[in-house]
Amino acid sequence: MPADNHVIDVRGVTKRFDGKTVVNQLSLQVNQGEIFGFLGPNGSGKTTFLRMICGLLHMDEGEGTCLGYKIRTHPAEIKRQTGYMTQRFSFYEDLTIKENLDFVARVYEMPNRKQRVQEGLEQLGLVSRCNQLAGALSGGWKQRLALAACLLHRPKLLLLDEPTAGVDPSARRDFWEEVHRLASEGMTVLITTHYMDEAERCHRLAYISYGDLLAQGTAEELIEQSGLHTWEVAGPGVASLTESLRELGGVEQVAAFGNALHISGHDQVTLQHSLDGFAKDPYRYRRIDSGLEDVFVSLMRQPGGKP
Repeated sequence: MPADNHVIDVRGVTKRFDGKTVVNQLSLQVNQGEIFGFLGPNGSGKTTFLRMICGLLHMDEGEGTCLGYKIRTHPAEIKRQTGYMTQRFSFYEDLTIKENLDFVARVYEMPNRKQRVQEGLEQLGLVSRCNQLAGALSGGWKQRLALAACLLHRPKLLLLDEPTAGVDPSARRDFWEEVHRLASEGMTVLITTHYMDEAERCHRLAYISYGDLLAQGTAEELIEQSGLHTWEVAGPGVASLTESLRELGGVEQVAAFGNALHISGHDQVTLQHSLDGFAKDPYRYRRIDSGLEDVFVSLMRQPGGKP
């Protein structure tokens, strides 16, 4: 590992497909033991970036290192120390959990194969189900199997591409507890997600939109850097106010949150003045702290946030 402790250190990374730029001059650093979250709309380049980091795709421009190795010249060394969990869990449905892990261990030519498989079963709580066919598992158990397979060769870097899509809230919570345990032991995790509550569980975040990196930092830093001011309006049939609110000066976005609306903008004075003149019973208006979702909706509406 390099002395500066950066597990990932890339500059100007660019990737094009058929003349279309899907990752554009992306630069970032990820530290050892850090959980780094990638957010952005579908098709924004998150998966492409993950695949370049671990050597599955060649970058068209840019330079960088991963796990101390140059990405351009040493992809094989990086792959050997990386676990990659794709959006679609990869295993053989007609094999049992234990047989799937044993197959992975054979592919990696692991010494003490049986011991590694047993450790993987125990680590992810799969012992009691080890003889169950993978194809018969629920989404949450398939997720555990996929993670166990990624960890079997004891990687130093874990790449997780929307790993909790399609699993229930309990399975998501258990998954994140395991991710934080791994990070506490020194593993570095790079994860893509669409869930704001998951984003808040990351140590740092980056928001990428259609190839461009629009913001990065901790959740608190992103909210502060956004300069966004947000009000909440609640009351009976509040959704009927949406279009009228969008016409007010200083209002940049109006979004439904449960039984309330969040009204946001960057010009605090104009926004406050507009709402003072618009507010009336039976609706209740109050200033609230902007949240990550407010910030990311705002980023999408900025130039470069949408195609």
